[in-house]
Amino acid sequence: MKNVIPTSRSRVVTPGLVLVVVSLLLGGWLARGANVELDPPSTPEGYVALLLINETAFPGERRYISEEESKNCMLSVLWVLHCRALVIPPGYRQRHVAAVETTSVIDVMTAGGVRGQVDGFYEDASGRPVATPRVHERVNYLLNIANQGEPGRMARMLLYAQNLSRQYFKSGPASKDLFADLRKINSTRVTGHGYAWMTDERRFDPGGAYVRIPDAKQGSLGGNRFYTLEAKK
Repeated sequence: MKNVIPTSRSRVVTPGLVLVVVSLLLGGWLARGANVELDPPSTPEGYVALLLINETAFPGERRYISEEESKNCMLSVLWVLHCRALVIPPGYRQRHVAAVETTSVIDVMTAGGVRGQVDGFYEDASGRPVATPRVHERVNYLLNIANQGEPGRMARMLLYAQNLSRQYFKSGPASKDLFADLRKINSTRVTGHGYAWMTDERRFDPGGAYVRIPDAKQGSLGGNRFYTLEAKK
Protein backbone atom coordinates (compact mmCIF):
# COMPACT_ATOMS: atom_id res chain seq x y z
CA MET A 1 0.00 0.00 0.00
CA LYS A 2 1.39 3.36 -0.94
CA ASN A 3 1.17 5.64 2.08
CA VAL A 4 1.59 9.35 1.65
CA ILE A 5 0.09 12.43 3.16
CA PRO A 6 -0.40 14.63 0.13
CA THR A 7 -0.73 18.17 1.34
CA SER A 8 -2.62 21.09 -0.05
CA ARG A 9 -0.92 23.42 -2.48
CA SER A 10 0.27 26.76 -1.19
CA ARG A 11 -2.93 28.70 -0.74
CA VAL A 12 -1.42 32.16 -1.05
CA VAL A 13 0.95 33.37 -3.76
CA THR A 14 3.01 36.10 -2.13
CA PRO A 15 5.99 38.42 -2.59
CA GLY A 16 7.54 36.89 0.52
CA LEU A 17 11.09 36.29 -0.69
CA VAL A 18 12.42 39.52 0.84
CA LEU A 19 10.89 38.55 4.17
CA VAL A 20 12.57 35.15 4.01
CA VAL A 21 15.99 36.72 3.39
CA VAL A 22 15.55 39.23 6.21
CA SER A 23 14.44 36.50 8.61
CA LEU A 24 17.42 34.32 7.78
CA LEU A 25 19.81 37.25 8.27
CA LEU A 26 18.32 37.83 11.69
CA GLY A 27 18.88 34.16 12.52
CA GLY A 28 15.24 33.50 13.32
CA TRP A 29 11.67 34.35 12.49
CA LEU A 30 11.01 37.54 14.38
CA ALA A 31 8.37 39.87 13.01
CA ARG A 32 7.45 43.28 14.32
CA GLY A 33 4.23 45.05 15.25
CA ALA A 34 2.20 42.51 17.20
CA ASN A 35 5.50 40.82 18.17
CA VAL A 36 4.60 37.35 16.89
CA GLU A 37 7.76 35.28 17.02
CA LEU A 38 8.24 31.73 15.76
CA ASP A 39 11.08 29.43 16.69
CA PRO A 40 13.71 29.06 13.94
CA PRO A 41 12.81 26.24 11.51
CA SER A 42 16.22 24.71 12.22
CA THR A 43 14.82 23.61 15.60
CA PRO A 44 12.33 20.73 16.01
CA GLU A 45 9.76 23.09 17.54
CA GLY A 46 10.10 25.57 14.71
CA TYR A 47 10.07 22.92 11.99
CA VAL A 48 6.86 21.28 13.18
CA ALA A 49 5.20 24.69 13.71
CA LEU A 50 6.12 25.52 10.10
CA LEU A 51 4.12 22.49 8.96
CA LEU A 52 1.12 23.18 11.20
CA ILE A 53 0.85 26.72 9.84
CA ASN A 54 1.43 25.80 6.21
CA GLU A 55 -1.21 23.06 6.27
CA THR A 56 -3.98 25.22 7.71
CA ALA A 57 -6.29 27.82 6.16
CA PHE A 58 -5.89 31.31 7.66
CA PRO A 59 -8.24 34.34 7.65
CA GLY A 60 -8.70 35.74 4.16
CA GLU A 61 -8.02 32.42 2.44
CA ARG A 62 -10.67 30.56 0.47
CA ARG A 63 -10.99 27.55 2.75
CA TYR A 64 -10.92 29.44 6.04
CA ILE A 65 -14.04 28.90 8.19
CA SER A 66 -13.16 29.98 11.71
CA GLU A 67 -10.28 30.36 14.12
CA GLU A 68 -11.49 27.40 16.18
CA GLU A 69 -11.72 25.12 13.17
CA SER A 70 -8.25 26.04 11.94
CA LYS A 71 -6.80 25.44 15.41
CA ASN A 72 -8.47 22.02 15.43
CA CYS A 73 -6.87 21.36 12.07
CA MET A 74 -3.41 22.12 13.47
CA LEU A 75 -4.00 19.82 16.42
CA SER A 76 -5.25 17.04 14.13
CA VAL A 77 -2.26 17.34 11.77
CA LEU A 78 0.05 17.01 14.77
CA TRP A 79 -1.87 13.93 15.93
CA VAL A 80 -1.53 12.30 12.49
CA LEU A 81 2.24 12.69 12.74
CA HIS A 82 2.24 11.43 16.32
CA CYS A 83 0.11 8.40 15.49
CA ARG A 84 2.21 7.46 12.48
CA ALA A 85 5.29 7.62 14.71
CA LEU A 86 3.97 6.09 17.93
CA VAL A 87 0.41 4.73 17.69
CA ILE A 88 0.40 1.93 15.12
CA PRO A 89 -2.89 0.02 15.30
CA PRO A 90 -3.10 -3.80 15.62
CA GLY A 91 -2.73 -5.58 12.31
CA TYR A 92 -0.55 -2.89 10.75
CA ARG A 93 3.21 -2.50 10.50
CA GLN A 94 4.65 0.98 10.85
CA ARG A 95 6.08 0.97 7.33
CA HIS A 96 2.55 0.36 6.00
CA VAL A 97 1.31 3.45 7.84
CA ALA A 98 4.31 5.78 7.95
CA ALA A 99 6.66 4.61 5.17
CA VAL A 100 9.48 4.55 7.76
CA GLU A 101 10.34 2.87 11.04
CA THR A 102 10.79 5.62 13.61
CA THR A 103 9.51 7.23 16.79
CA SER A 104 10.20 10.74 15.47
CA VAL A 105 7.49 12.93 13.95
CA ILE A 106 10.17 14.75 11.97
CA ASP A 107 11.26 11.47 10.36
CA VAL A 108 7.62 10.95 9.40
CA MET A 109 7.44 14.45 7.90
CA THR A 110 10.57 14.10 5.79
CA ALA A 111 10.17 10.51 4.58
CA GLY A 112 10.26 10.18 0.81
CA GLY A 113 11.93 13.45 -0.15
CA VAL A 114 10.50 16.72 -1.48
CA ARG A 115 7.31 15.13 -2.86
CA GLY A 116 7.23 12.33 -0.31
CA GLN A 117 5.20 11.79 2.80
CA VAL A 118 4.58 15.50 3.38
CA ASP A 119 4.89 17.58 0.23
CA GLY A 120 7.53 20.29 0.59
CA PHE A 121 9.21 18.90 3.73
CA TYR A 122 12.33 16.79 3.31
CA GLU A 123 15.97 16.26 4.29
CA ASP A 124 18.69 18.08 2.37
CA ALA A 125 21.96 16.51 1.22
CA SER A 126 23.37 16.96 4.73
CA GLY A 127 20.43 15.20 6.35
CA ARG A 128 18.92 18.35 7.81
CA PRO A 129 15.12 18.76 7.82
CA VAL A 130 14.22 21.61 5.46
CA ALA A 131 11.22 22.95 3.54
CA THR A 132 10.76 24.31 0.04
CA PRO A 133 10.86 28.11 -0.52
CA ARG A 134 7.10 28.33 -1.13
CA VAL A 135 6.47 27.10 2.44
CA HIS A 136 8.73 29.78 3.95
CA GLU A 137 7.24 32.45 1.71
CA ARG A 138 3.68 31.71 2.78
CA VAL A 139 4.47 31.55 6.50
CA ASN A 140 6.48 34.78 6.35
CA TYR A 141 3.60 36.41 4.48
CA LEU A 142 1.23 35.40 7.29
CA LEU A 143 3.71 36.68 9.89
CA ASN A 144 3.91 40.01 8.12
CA ILE A 145 0.12 40.40 8.14
CA ALA A 146 -0.15 39.28 11.79
CA ASN A 147 2.35 41.90 12.90
CA GLN A 148 0.59 44.83 11.29
CA GLY A 149 -1.47 46.68 13.89
CA GLU A 150 -2.99 45.17 17.00
CA PRO A 151 -2.80 41.41 17.65
CA GLY A 152 -5.77 39.56 16.17
CA ARG A 153 -6.87 36.18 14.84
CA MET A 154 -3.82 35.78 12.62
CA ALA A 155 -1.43 36.38 15.51
CA ARG A 156 -3.36 34.05 17.83
CA MET A 157 -3.32 31.25 15.27
CA LEU A 158 0.40 31.57 14.59
CA LEU A 159 1.18 31.53 18.30
CA TYR A 160 -1.16 28.59 18.80
CA ALA A 161 0.79 26.57 16.22
CA GLN A 162 4.08 27.44 17.86
CA ASN A 163 2.79 26.62 21.33
CA LEU A 164 1.36 23.29 20.13
CA SER A 165 4.76 22.36 18.78
CA ARG A 166 6.65 23.47 21.88
CA GLN A 167 4.25 21.57 24.11
CA TYR A 168 4.61 18.46 21.98
CA PHE A 169 8.37 18.29 22.39
CA LYS A 170 8.01 18.77 26.15
CA SER A 171 5.28 16.27 26.96
CA GLY A 172 3.36 15.19 23.87
CA PRO A 173 0.12 16.48 22.29
CA ALA A 174 -1.51 19.26 24.29
CA SER A 175 -5.07 17.99 23.78
CA LYS A 176 -6.88 14.78 22.91
CA ASP A 177 -7.07 13.59 19.30
CA LEU A 178 -10.51 14.59 17.98
CA PHE A 179 -10.72 11.22 16.21
CA ALA A 180 -9.36 8.99 18.99
CA ASP A 181 -12.69 7.38 19.86
CA LEU A 182 -13.94 6.63 16.35
CA ARG A 183 -14.85 2.96 16.04
CA LYS A 184 -17.26 2.84 13.12
CA ILE A 185 -17.84 5.01 10.06
CA ASN A 186 -21.03 3.99 8.30
CA SER A 187 -20.68 0.19 8.25
CA THR A 188 -16.87 0.14 8.42
CA ARG A 189 -15.06 -0.69 11.64
CA VAL A 190 -12.15 1.71 12.17
CA THR A 191 -9.16 1.98 14.46
CA GLY A 192 -9.77 5.48 15.76
CA HIS A 193 -7.24 8.34 15.54
CA GLY A 194 -6.32 10.25 12.41
CA TYR A 195 -3.69 8.71 10.14
CA ALA A 196 -3.75 10.94 7.04
CA TRP A 197 -4.91 14.30 5.76
CA MET A 198 -5.39 15.67 2.26
CA THR A 199 -6.82 18.79 0.61
CA ASP A 200 -10.57 18.56 1.16
CA GLU A 201 -11.64 17.81 -2.40
CA ARG A 202 -13.28 14.60 -3.59
CA ARG A 203 -10.64 14.05 -6.27
CA PHE A 204 -8.03 13.52 -3.53
CA ASP A 205 -8.11 10.24 -1.65
CA PRO A 206 -5.26 8.18 -0.15
CA GLY A 207 -7.05 4.90 -0.97
CA GLY A 208 -6.04 1.57 0.54
CA ALA A 209 -7.14 1.02 4.12
CA TYR A 210 -7.73 4.71 4.80
CA VAL A 211 -11.30 5.64 5.69
CA ARG A 212 -12.63 9.14 5.05
CA ILE A 213 -13.87 10.83 8.23
CA PRO A 214 -17.19 12.55 7.41
CA ASP A 215 -18.23 16.09 8.25
CA ALA A 216 -20.48 14.79 11.01
CA LYS A 217 -17.34 13.52 12.78
CA GLN A 218 -15.39 16.77 12.18
CA GLY A 219 -13.45 15.18 9.34
CA SER A 220 -13.16 18.47 7.42
CA LEU A 221 -10.94 21.00 9.18
CA GLY A 222 -8.97 24.01 8.00
CA GLY A 223 -9.30 23.11 4.32
CA ASN A 224 -8.24 19.50 4.85
CA ARG A 225 -9.97 16.14 4.99
CA PHE A 226 -8.79 13.69 7.64
CA TYR A 227 -8.72 9.91 7.44
CA THR A 228 -8.54 7.09 9.92
CA LEU A 229 -7.76 3.40 9.21
CA GLU A 230 -9.98 0.39 8.73
CA ALA A 231 -9.76 -1.94 11.72
CA LYS A 232 -8.04 -5.27 11.05
CA LYS A 233 -8.54 -6.87 14.46
